[in-house]
Amino acid sequence: MPDRKNILFIMADQLRSDYLACNGHPTIKTPNIDALAATGINFTNAFCQSAVCGPSRMSFYTGRYMFTHGGTWNNIPVRVDEKTMGDYLRPYGYRVGIVGKTHFKPDITGMKELGISVDSDLGVLLSECGFEPWERDDGLHPDQSLDPDLSYNRYLRENGYSGENLWHTVANSAEGLGGEVLSGWSMRNVQYPARVDKKHSETAFMTDRAMQVIEELDDNPWCLHLSYIKPHWPYMAPDPYHALYSTEDIIPAIRSDRELLDRHPVVSAFGYHEESINFSRDECRKRVIPAYMGLISELDFHIGRLIDFLKLRGDLDNTVIVLTSDHGDYLGDHWLGEKELFYESAIRIPLIVINPDKRAEKTRGTSNESFVESIDLLPTFLDLVGCQESYDHRLEGRSLLPLVYGEEIEWRDAIFCESDYSVRQARNLLKRGPEECRAFMIRTNTWKYIYFDGFAPQLFNLEEDPDEMNDLGKSETHKDIREQLFRQLFDWMRTRKLRPALSNKEIASRTGKGKQRGYLIGVW
Repeated sequence: MPDRKNILFIMADQLRSDYLACNGHPTIKTPNIDALAATGINFTNAFCQSAVCGPSRMSFYTGRYMFTHGGTWNNIPVRVDEKTMGDYLRPYGYRVGIVGKTHFKPDITGMKELGISVDSDLGVLLSECGFEPWERDDGLHPDQSLDPDLSYNRYLRENGYSGENLWHTVANSAEGLGGEVLSGWSMRNVQYPARVDKKHSETAFMTDRAMQVIEELDDNPWCLHLSYIKPHWPYMAPDPYHALYSTEDIIPAIRSDRELLDRHPVVSAFGYHEESINFSRDECRKRVIPAYMGLISELDFHIGRLIDFLKLRGDLDNTVIVLTSDHGDYLGDHWLGEKELFYESAIRIPLIVINPDKRAEKTRGTSNESFVESIDLLPTFLDLVGCQESYDHRLEGRSLLPLVYGEEIEWRDAIFCESDYSVRQARNLLKRGPEECRAFMIRTNTWKYIYFDGFAPQLFNLEEDPDEMNDLGKSETHKDIREQLFRQLFDWMRTRKLRPALSNKEIASRTGKGKQRGYLIGVW
């Protein structure tokens, strides 16, 4: 058994890869994240498996594509028997828990059918995506569905704030000149500072809780999933972060008028969503993007606090740190808001891995352009803890450790991403049934091909058109390319791990052994 290092798995919701200084943003200030990149390896071609919180996270946690795990959108449960990160790591003596967001919805029906109480030890783990719920908070708490015992609201009351839903009225609202509450649900208000003090913000609170949890853990190795809610909307930043940036810091939107001339029907339907209509306006981008950047700099500050805390405890040399996000944010690119679909702004994610192991010295401070997928993290963690089982009947990702150690290995030449927009208004606009809203993407270094159920595909030549402005989905000249990529996509689909209850090793041991087991089939 190797020296078992702790694992600090940091995720920031809706953090764009290109909104970090170490990834090329010209004005944003992220010195602590940049320092992590300088001491680890920065994977600059990392992608999520679906540009929506729920399915993306389920791919991180299961090591499986959305096609396989079945959690196709937010609040759509994966099956109760779907193994997640905690199920894999706990047998190696790890405490595995969450501080922050998972967007996981338990399979309550499956648990009831198996007679598993949600209050039992097993039931708690099954209800929390396999994590110990050290501080579970999915970060969105509308007044209409408020948890009366929300931990963050209790924390704010203990620190002198008053009101019913303080998450909304204090942490995610500003104050007008007349003392009125200006809700952060309205993007027009995000130019103002949140009413919460910076030391009590959601990002500060989650960092404090993570440090408290680490102090309380015993000598067992741990895997802490610190899952920050920001910079996800509401885009409300506390003072001084709300004013760190101005319109001068906004990079131009990746969009052009010609995109609107013959828009793909599904993209067009998403363009009618309220967030897309608003982010298509310069006024909205000028109001929101400085606040979004401020939230990222706030996040960076608290990551610096956390690193200093680990250093002071002497844990830094025994902790593998991973920093990533679940997806990006369009911010008006391609005349869209939010995420989903398959443009780079939504599917490309930051991924920095810091491994204190001496074998990682070769790649320390370097960038790696290999295609990396979110499903690769779980196999990486299993590799770290010395797991000898391949789980090749379940896990669909690959360990990143050979890349972290600078080894020359054969690697993938394409990545895959999926979408199910059945619960979105786009479905109604397109008059599609709930089972008719699937889309699949294959991306190589040169091409991005997207198959839409019921519609023409999209195709982009990324070498000639890296901003994805010219859709070749109906170009006669590119018919053969589309057919080739479709076949590649089908090959991917037909090789998914759909037999998770029986290992390939067991299948091999049974093959051709019928007679030995007494089954005389077709004997004369």
